[in-house]
Amino acid sequence: MTLASLLRRSLASLALLATAATVHAQTLRVTTIPEEAATEQIRKFTPLATYLEKQLGMKVEFTPVSDYPAAVEALVNKKVDLVWFGGFTHVQANLRSGGKIIPIAQREEDTKFQSVFIAKTDSGIKTLADMKGKQVSFGSQSSTSGHLMPRSFLLQANINPEKDFARIAYSGAHDATIASVVSGKVDAAALDITVWRKFVGENKVDTKAVDVFYTTPGYFNYNWSVHADMPAALREKIKAALIGLNPAVPEQAEILKLNRATRYLETRPENYKGLETAARSAGLL
Repeated sequence: MTLASLLRRSLASLALLATAATVHAQTLRVTTIPEEAATEQIRKFTPLATYLEKQLGMKVEFTPVSDYPAAVEALVNKKVDLVWFGGFTHVQANLRSGGKIIPIAQREEDTKFQSVFIAKTDSGIKTLADMKGKQVSFGSQSSTSGHLMPRSFLLQANINPEKDFARIAYSGAHDATIASVVSGKVDAAALDITVWRKFVGENKVDTKAVDVFYTTPGYFNYNWSVHADMPAALREKIKAALIGLNPAVPEQAEILKLNRATRYLETRPENYKGLETAARSAGLL
């Protein structure tokens, strides 16, 4: 082998090592909409971050944000690489970015998601119409299941929140929404059905005192989204890792349980067009 050949081979090896070092040094920055308290978000997503590190061969850094708009801006401005969005925040981010936000995976539950309206069982509120003249709370103004879709279904029932409710409050998160009804700060409220079921399942709410009086029809909701500028190969690896979570593997089953998911499925931008239409009809876009 000539000296020139040895030099070329050495340079090629160095280039491969440099590329490997760069990939290894990469950090996948992840955040989520703050649908629950920051401590709960960290508890839920830290095991998923650890799983992704193993699957992707790179460091994964999870950082909670203060509110829903912050999650939108973080991905639009590429301050993070992967975000757990509600359907409405995905729509907002996509519009803000000029169509550059790509949904890659959603839970099976997100294909037919629902919201629930809750009230104290002795309040006399049994139907949506019974909410007229009452104090009502939504979650974040940017929440799909805690605001957009409940508002959309109210409007379909000829109930205008601004005109028909005595007061409208925005709790900021689903757990805070439940607390606002339990404490009597509001008479009724709307929230994510999976958070409600979680609270009931963990005996964090007494359904004899506060319970569901209306459940909405289904709609598409949450997803994991990335920016279109992310390399396609990395995007596909992340998607494969999420879809590959196997409920038959105990460690992965726990991750799915924490994320209130049966399993993850591939999703498409078209799934969220209905939410954009609903948001425009409700005057939220």
